[in-house]
Amino acid sequence: MMFGMVSSDAPRIRTEVQVMFFDTDCAAVVHNIAYLRFIEIARTLLAEDLGLGLAQMAQTRKYPVVVRTEIDYRRAAQLGDRLLVEGWLDRVERVRFWCAFRITRPSDEALIVECRQMLAIIEMPTSRLLRLPVEWDKFRRPIAENC
Repeated sequence: MMFGMVSSDAPRIRTEVQVMFFDTDCAAVVHNIAYLRFIEIARTLLAEDLGLGLAQMAQTRKYPVVVRTEIDYRRAAQLGDRLLVEGWLDRVERVRFWCAFRITRPSDEALIVECRQMLAIIEMPTSRLLRLPVEWDKFRRPIAENC
């Protein structure tokens, strides 16, 4: 079976954040690390849609962990900006998956950040790598669509 691209009905989320004082430097520009926190919020919401809610993770001790982050900072956001963070399941493999994120400023339609993260699911406390849930097969594109 070929793995990879996801179907158009794969989970997508949208959430809004407002840039707070603690997100900025002395010039009122957002710190690069703050964008990762915004993405963390979106990834947590997306995980819930994938069946990995916070309470469930604590109970089963199965957690998605970030293996790789690719991020492009396109424009600076500033103190008080209201930002839209979008996230979606981008790619599904056997034991890892990719989520993609976009942060925009709706007031001027500026693209602020683009990001992709590779994740895997591990079981604690052994840190054992797990195959992705069989329920996620519904998010895979049929092979003919991968071409």
